[in-house]
Amino acid sequence: MNNANDSYDPLQLLMGLEVSAVSFVRDYVELHFDGPILRALNDPLGVYEGREWRFPAPGSLELMRCYIGETVDGYELDPDRILALDFGEHRFVIPLDPDSSWGPEAAHMIGVDESGRASILGGMWIW
Repeated sequence: MNNANDSYDPLQLLMGLEVSAVSFVRDYVELHFDGPILRALNDPLGVYEGREWRFPAPGSLELMRCYIGETVDGYELDPDRILALDFGEHRFVIPLDPDSSWGPEAAHMIGVDESGRASILGGMWIW
């Protein structure tokens, strides 16, 4: 299991970054960070202001949009269980367990190139 103290973990790239957009793309969700992109292929879930949500349940889209402007201050990665981003008291979770998966991939993260744009030249990680 990895956490925010692991300097070689790709999620470390998101530490201190602000969510700039939440995108709903057909059957998946993306968090944008003015560069890097975290794509949830499995249905995400989380807690925002003490309210639990699970995509695509009613009310989840409204709560997920609330992450815009929040800054990543921690994370948890257990490759057999979850990928979670922490934003103070809020949490955004992508389940990685086989029972939650629709296919062989549960999440992608795309890094940034030299210009700061999202690009596989900056790395791509698949869970």
